[in-house]
Amino acid sequence: MELAIEGRPPAPMVAGADGVWEVSVSEAAAGTRYQYRLDGERYRPDPVSRFQPQGVHGPSVVVDPDAFAWTDQGFRGAPLAEQAIYELHVGTFSTAGTFEGVIPYLPGLVDLGVTAIEIMPVAEFPGSRNWGYDGVHLYAPQSTYGGPRGLRRLVDACHARGLSVILDVVYNHLGPEGNYLAEFGPYFSERYKTPWGAAIDYDGPESGAVRRHVVENARAWIGEFHLDGLRLDAIHAIHDASGVHVLTEVAQAAREAGARLGKPAHVIAESHDNDRRIVLPARAGGLGLDAVWSDDFHHALHVTLTGERAGYYVDFGRAGQLPRTLAEGFAFQGEPSAYFGGARGTASADLEGDRFVIATQTHDQVGNRAQGGRLGTIAPFEAVKLAAALMLAAPAVPLLFMGEEYGETAPFPYFTSFLDRGLAEAVRRGRAGEFERFAWQGPIPDPGDPATFVRARLNHALASAPRHRELREFYRRWLALRREHPALGALGKPRARARLAEDGRVLTLERAGPSGERVVLVANLGAEPVTWSGPAGARVLIDSADRAFGGAAVTRPLAAWQVLLFEPRR
Repeated sequence: MELAIEGRPPAPMVAGADGVWEVSVSEAAAGTRYQYRLDGERYRPDPVSRFQPQGVHGPSVVVDPDAFAWTDQGFRGAPLAEQAIYELHVGTFSTAGTFEGVIPYLPGLVDLGVTAIEIMPVAEFPGSRNWGYDGVHLYAPQSTYGGPRGLRRLVDACHARGLSVILDVVYNHLGPEGNYLAEFGPYFSERYKTPWGAAIDYDGPESGAVRRHVVENARAWIGEFHLDGLRLDAIHAIHDASGVHVLTEVAQAAREAGARLGKPAHVIAESHDNDRRIVLPARAGGLGLDAVWSDDFHHALHVTLTGERAGYYVDFGRAGQLPRTLAEGFAFQGEPSAYFGGARGTASADLEGDRFVIATQTHDQVGNRAQGGRLGTIAPFEAVKLAAALMLAAPAVPLLFMGEEYGETAPFPYFTSFLDRGLAEAVRRGRAGEFERFAWQGPIPDPGDPATFVRARLNHALASAPRHRELREFYRRWLALRREHPALGALGKPRARARLAEDGRVLTLERAGPSGERVVLVANLGAEPVTWSGPAGARVLIDSADRAFGGAAVTRPLAAWQVLLFEPRR
């Protein structure tokens, strides 16, 4: 192997005892372009490149991580239990489609009441349009978004306004184009399979360097970019039979990097397994992560609001599932699942609420629809408010998907910009085949068509339009209540009680604070009014039918989809 610095002859490298190839050179300052030459003929970018300005196939560029003038020395983050997370996709969040394009909207997010943004994956991917899950340069922020400097400027700006920043990272596979890791070593395994590509080898006889590649990546995101946490994509597709799971090491590295900056670093997992061990400490046989996405909440709620039962929704719609997710975290705690073909899940009632992240919409749940339609385009306006109220009243960490707070109507379909035309065509055919049964909804968007990406851009001007403005105010008031009322928030899950009326139409959620404070949420889960007698003398804290929230000011009986939060008289 040789180091090929632009404008110089290749310099031979020597393999060290740990398998890392090394060479010392002079005058390789920040901005220097370089590649590795393998077998005297193949030029490849650095597997740990910090910047790929010419894309996944181009040369790497030296970056000085200490050159940026940070101003966030006083930022100390917040416990996960105090977070309200806002997921966004950099390319479609603003017209600019860059890291710095997000910055002008930060004051609005602070006013809304969210406390953290969660950025969809930004590791360098092919072209300029992608969800981010096809990244191949794990250490390099996407060049078309503004590269490493742009990401640092965004993080610094967030911290100046009190916002934490969580990054979605993908450690279960790498994208198909520009993935040269296999040419540098045994990074992939044939023993395991993933739906998206070759599995990364975390437990083979030569996996030490592979594990280090990922563990140090987590450390770099937190340490070099001052991030406040990581969201780990689809960890059920990460296979590791080692004595210490690689994700335990990832979490430890992230926390160590955060501690050096004087703040916590949260590590959140996505998993469809409903496995409590994800959030149990290593000493108790767990992975030691901080929280897990609970899609059961979304699925149970979505079926309730829409009646859809296709795909993974086939397991949902039974009475009791929605209250169980609200009060306990998981709907499936060992029960048989038709979709997964066997028992699914573990007990979750004893786990505290900050171990669960819940959402009414996410990139997955919107993008997995044939047209990428948002909840507000398929459910009534009042039902959308009910969904938000249940999420924000639950003992869990809430996550909003960009634009949901004002009822964004732009779809969020899957989009790519692969440079390999054969790959782009294969993805187009695969997507069309996957959603063929939904052809009655209209043509399936071509992921490679630039128009698919353009249609996904947010229209922030909607936030000031009637109904959209009232919906945003509903979210803002709920987020304020979560912060201010001692009976609300992510903690206190063991004191939460949820139940359905016998007819299955009215849901009640009771929350209690540490000193006896109480609130009760009552929701009509149907499209018809329901007779309901509230407790005498109760103080209503928020009513979805209030005219301030675009409602009809109905109080009795409960209108379709109406939801009330009140304090019972002591």
